[in-house]
Amino acid sequence: MAISLYDLGVKSYLQIVPSVSSFLAKGRSYFEENQRDLNDIVKLRLYDDMAPFTFQLFSVAHHSLGAIKGLQNGEFNPPNVPRGLDYAALQELVSNAEAQLRALDVDTVNGFEGGEVVFKMGSTSLPFVAEDFIMSFSLPNFYFHATTAYDILRKEGVPLGKMDFLGGMRMKGA
Repeated sequence: MAISLYDLGVKSYLQIVPSVSSFLAKGRSYFEENQRDLNDIVKLRLYDDMAPFTFQLFSVAHHSLGAIKGLQNGEFNPPNVPRGLDYAALQELVSNAEAQLRALDVDTVNGFEGGEVVFKMGSTSLPFVAEDFIMSFSLPNFYFHATTAYDILRKEGVPLGKMDFLGGMRMKGA
């Protein structure tokens, strides 16, 4: 069975992005029940030299929906995270990414197969073919940032388990 660009990218994103929305909702409930300030949560990091929770969630959207836009435009850049995003704005950002991913046309995405996309960061340019960009750059970054956001919530006591992360797996007959 051949696998399409849509299957590689969009379906993989749509397995995890709804999970991110779900664990964000669980986190919000947990923090509100425990009288934790959500404005403090968005600044948290796993380790001092790691990017904060805000960056992790912005990057989930950037390395999913933004990656598809990069395929369309032929160029992908590092995320430019706006200042002042609060917890609710991060939830909305992830929710909007999911809605836009769901609205993508399969044939349009598959039409990017074999196309070129360049990752540009300052004077660095990394050229990719669409499939390799998704498989070797976008998806690893996407999973890294989704996992890091999950881990920050777990570190803060949010009762999450592996199934909260895995989302809607693509099982036989489903």
